Amino acid sequence: MMGPWLVFGALLNGATMVFYDGAPDYPDIDRVWALVERHHITHLGISPTLIRSLKPHGADPVQRHDLSSLRAVASTGSPWDPESWLWTFHTVLNSEKPILNYSGGTEISGGILCGDFFRPLKPCAFSGPVVGMDADVVDEIGNPVRGAVGELIIRQPWIGMTRGFWQDRERYLDTYWRKLPGVWVHGDFAAIDEDGLWYILGRSDDTIKVGGKRLGPAEVEAILNSHPAVKESAVIGAPHPVKDQEVVGFVVLRAGVEPSETLRAALIDLVTAELGKPLKPRTVLFVTALPKTRNAKVMHRVIRAAYLDLPLGDLSSLENAGTVEVIRQAQ
Repeated sequence: MMGPWLVFGALLNGATMVFYDGAPDYPDIDRVWALVERHHITHLGISPTLIRSLKPHGADPVQRHDLSSLRAVASTGSPWDPESWLWTFHTVLNSEKPILNYSGGTEISGGILCGDFFRPLKPCAFSGPVVGMDADVVDEIGNPVRGAVGELIIRQPWIGMTRGFWQDRERYLDTYWRKLPGVWVHGDFAAIDEDGLWYILGRSDDTIKVGGKRLGPAEVEAILNSHPAVKESAVIGAPHPVKDQEVVGFVVLRAGVEPSETLRAALIDLVTAELGKPLKPRTVLFVTALPKTRNAKVMHRVIRAAYLDLPLGDLSSLENAGTVEVIRQAQ
């Protein structure tokens, strides 16, 4: 979807498009920043996953290149963690230019939330809804909520709205319309803070419920990712007879860091200190890779199914089937 948007969006605006097909760290780890300098790129499209893979190499690969042409970094694909957002803002954008966060969906044929050049931003935030989108965040019975996690919904039709699934009307209605009648339920958890800034916190299908509290995986993953030993992480909810679910974390360590019980305990304590004892993880498991789609989105449902030995479902979008066995053998 992003490819066609880039093509007709750039042509409509009389802009030049820059495409690169290949690994972002080949032939060297500064490949992305070299492209910006060579082609005087003004708007650089990235994903938080890409930044998390480049950030461990430090600021030097960025600082080798003149990035003065950049007006903004645009981001989509997965939720940010604050550390990666701030690294991008300070290191790539010299603390002077915006990160234009963007979220929508194929079934939206566009965006729901976006950043802009006009309002101040906080780490990981969106400025607000895309023009023409009547979006809101509501609780389980459909009441608007502020300063708390809720469902991202849309109250009015829009130009690109999907009108149905091919030969499967009931599935379409079940997916978007029957959870909260009369509004489009997108399937993302979101929040709006006291300053009116918006946040996407992950898929509501991936919600972890611990003792009646709803927890988005991105909340826990941001804490785990803040540890200097962690390259990236994913979190799921595992069944518990009393608390409904418990948090289980899967962590990919940075190069040169070895798994240990001491590190596992430190990561569990880190999450517990941030979220409180009731949300203490059951465990944190060390893995070499996480199941992802071809556009680098972590597949939480596959992780959960592999860990609990449940049916895996559709794996057609999985980039590397071997990562399923990695989860099954996690220690």
